[in-house]
Amino acid sequence: MTNNAIVNLVTGATGTVGRQIVLELLSRGHTVRALTRDPSRAGIPDFPDGVEVVRGDLADPASLVPALEGVTGLHLITFDGGGFAALETGPEIVELAAKAGVRRITVLNGGGDTPLQDAVMAGTVPWTVLMPVEFMANALEWAEGIRAGDRVREPFVGRLSAMVHEGDIGAVAAVALSEDGHGGKSYLITGPEALTIRDKADTLAAARGREIEVVELTEAQAVEQWRSAGQPEEVIGFLLEVYGNTPPEGRTPNGTVEEVTGRPARTFAQWAAEHADAFRGSV
Repeated sequence: MTNNAIVNLVTGATGTVGRQIVLELLSRGHTVRALTRDPSRAGIPDFPDGVEVVRGDLADPASLVPALEGVTGLHLITFDGGGFAALETGPEIVELAAKAGVRRITVLNGGGDTPLQDAVMAGTVPWTVLMPVEFMANALEWAEGIRAGDRVREPFVGRLSAMVHEGDIGAVAAVALSEDGHGGKSYLITGPEALTIRDKADTLAAARGREIEVVELTEAQAVEQWRSAGQPEEVIGFLLEVYGNTPPEGRTPNGTVEEVTGRPARTFAQWAAEHADAFRGSV
């Protein structure tokens, strides 16, 4: 390894965003380590060739010391991968990163201020906060209902979302981890268009070649559906607030992806074409 080598440690590497960061960094020719609490469970086949799977637990900072050796870029999530509790170990992690010579840190925002994000922003290592709006991958929650009955059942079907392709989140992160000029910045990351649920259903229908019916639920029906799916009450309350009163930043496309990466943000039509098979049932 040369002194100029870019080595990145990605936490949450098996998640929706983390996996995309890994792929984007690899495409740029960088060395990538994927952190997991149990490498035997993550499985080497889950990652492309060239990814080094390393053991470590953000809730146990001392376990990160070997994984951080030689690392120049560190991507962090703000919650414990085991129980999804907000991590309180931020100060220790930031101190270890600084001692290891980490030059850049990205943090995937957890929906608001968190102890770990606060610690990163108060530390000495240049940081970038990634604040994506709704993921396009959230549409996969509809896959079972669409395959079984060509139907989407949702409340607030007219709500707008500037949903973002998870690959674009990964691309913004990869740039921030490997290039100067992004320290101290918080990036709100959106897709290129604002879509209603009906817009999304029509786009998926076009991609899979079969129509999809949209059934609008009342709030009470939506709550019942989410409870039946096992959603905790605090999550249900959050969904009602966000879906019923989506804030402007969640429904207003911006140019962050193109400004940071140099290419336009990907459309939902592109995402739908990539994932069309997930929505195709037996004909």
